[in-house]
Amino acid sequence: MMQREVIPRVVVKLLLPFILLFGLYVQFHGELGPGGGFQAGVIIAAAVILYGIVFGLSAAQTVVPKSLVTAMIPVGVLIYASVGVAGLLAGGNFLDYFVLDPDRVHGQERGIFWVEIGVLITVSGTMTSIYYAFASRPE
Repeated sequence: MMQREVIPRVVVKLLLPFILLFGLYVQFHGELGPGGGFQAGVIIAAAVILYGIVFGLSAAQTVVPKSLVTAMIPVGVLIYASVGVAGLLAGGNFLDYFVLDPDRVHGQERGIFWVEIGVLITVSGTMTSIYYAFASRPE
């Protein structure tokens, strides 16, 4: 923890919104270039980890509680699986996006969007959970 280090604390406070914004950019422009749910999840988790390194684990767990991080992992998987089940219920195959909308292109866009949201939530929760587990070990 860097209680007396003013420069890293100020720089991190200035950078965090841009890191989170970049994570959202990577999420929502993943179909146009490199990126998607996995990369965005790691970037968002990196913002939490950076905050924890500079301000301490307890401060990070105040901002992003451990219970939320633990819940994010299965919620993301549930969103991912729900898209697959929705395809089955609509008469297609598991993760068949084309049947999710009468317009096949919109169905594919909608399906991929929700699958990537599920991946983002799961990856972000998993990476943050790993950090919390390692950072909370006794020395």
